[in-house]
Amino acid sequence: MNGLLNVSSNPHTRSRLTTGKVMYDVVLALLPATVFGVYLYGIHAALIIGVSVVTAVFTEFVFDYLTHRPNTLTDGSAVVTGLLLALVLPPTVPLYIPYLGSLFAILFVKCCFGGLGQNIMNPALAARCFLLISFAGAMTDYAVDGVSSATPLAVLNSGGTVDVLEMFLGYGGGVIGCSGAALLVGGVYLLLNGTITWHIPVSLIVSFALSMGIGGEGGFHPLYLLAEVCGGGILMAAFFMANDPVTSPVAVPGQVIYAVFIGILAAVLRIYGAAPDNVSYAVILCNLAVPLIDRVAIPKPFGLGDNKKKPKPKIPQPAWALAIIALLAGVALGVVNYVTAPAIEAQALAANLASYAEVLSGAENIGYEDDVTAALEGLDGTEFGRSTINEAVVGTDAAGNVVGCAINVTNSEAFDGTLSLSVGIAPDGTVLGIAFTELNETPGKGMLCDEPDFKDQFAGVQTGAFALNGDVDSVSGATISSASVVNAVNAALAFYNGYLK
Repeated sequence: MNGLLNVSSNPHTRSRLTTGKVMYDVVLALLPATVFGVYLYGIHAALIIGVSVVTAVFTEFVFDYLTHRPNTLTDGSAVVTGLLLALVLPPTVPLYIPYLGSLFAILFVKCCFGGLGQNIMNPALAARCFLLISFAGAMTDYAVDGVSSATPLAVLNSGGTVDVLEMFLGYGGGVIGCSGAALLVGGVYLLLNGTITWHIPVSLIVSFALSMGIGGEGGFHPLYLLAEVCGGGILMAAFFMANDPVTSPVAVPGQVIYAVFIGILAAVLRIYGAAPDNVSYAVILCNLAVPLIDRVAIPKPFGLGDNKKKPKPKIPQPAWALAIIALLAGVALGVVNYVTAPAIEAQALAANLASYAEVLSGAENIGYEDDVTAALEGLDGTEFGRSTINEAVVGTDAAGNVVGCAINVTNSEAFDGTLSLSVGIAPDGTVLGIAFTELNETPGKGMLCDEPDFKDQFAGVQTGAFALNGDVDSVSGATISSASVVNAVNAALAFYNGYLK
């Protein structure tokens, strides 16, 4: 009887790896970045981390209690979500920000989809995107000890230079978990103990670096690529966010495809997007594509011979429904755009005319001249931070004397997208003033560029180009917006001196 075999149902291969062990390994891997963030930013950063973690744990406990589900606090997933969210927040946000973020992550992204293993996107990143949309001002304020400054990534994307070593160590500013060195230490720990594999981190970083080298302004310069990789959450995404086992593909080929898409999309959004960093959106968009990737990258089943026909991947019905909805929405938006285009164009024309009247206050007549039109036709943009000359008009007084020229410029490197303004220039090259025709910057920060205190710095000055924080003081906490305005004005001056004067 002792020699009888013990028969049981599959699976027959078991592992000591548990959900709790994986989650607490992630917590341990995040400790270097957490400790460094608290050391660098002080007690308020520690409070942000505490509020985020406690809220995440408490929300999951209350949800389990009210819905009569088994208590899931011991698996550590809520702790990981709260900690990850806290590390991607600025160190000065009010404490209601991590509270609302953790509440949203656990309740709406995790629990309402069925709990652990059922969420369709990374809860921490989904909460960060929710906070960015809902509280843009607080989520983009990186002031420390009352001193406002742009993050290294924002400086880099606006054409400035950064200290790559300082940026890698985390002293350049940014979110609480901004230390690339600390994140790398934690990532290596996860790789060595087998919690994650190399496929997603390596594929994501390599595809991102190649994409930035191809499309970024710095090309394949090593220091430029290192700075881009070290900043903006790429390392956090590569080792922690994108490796979430619930929202990443199961098979290795799918993981590689998934990571490559994240890297490319993160680079595209960074190069062409309104904000300096959009890696959070890249990850959650690719999270939504994971079911389709898993369908395409189905591994060969055990025991399936080479001579047998492999199952063909099918596009699930929800994907077809989503595609049809997107198509119908696109058609609807096209129709709306066609109907409203004349009204929008009329409003833009009225805004331009109003700005010309403002910067050419002594002009009785404002109109286009043949030589101005010819100069515009031969112009292909400018080199001033992606500035484009849209049009130029000449203002004359009642006697027909030229009062000045008004040049309308658009700059595409503002913090929240693009801004447009008109620059009035007298015949001798003196700037008469500036007037905005489009400005959508952050309220209380970039929007202060439209206040007289900032705009009056340009009026009455005769120069070939303005220098930010030399000739013109930037708005506190809005360095990128201020630089965008200065670049637009300098582009108008260059056009005037090179083509019209």
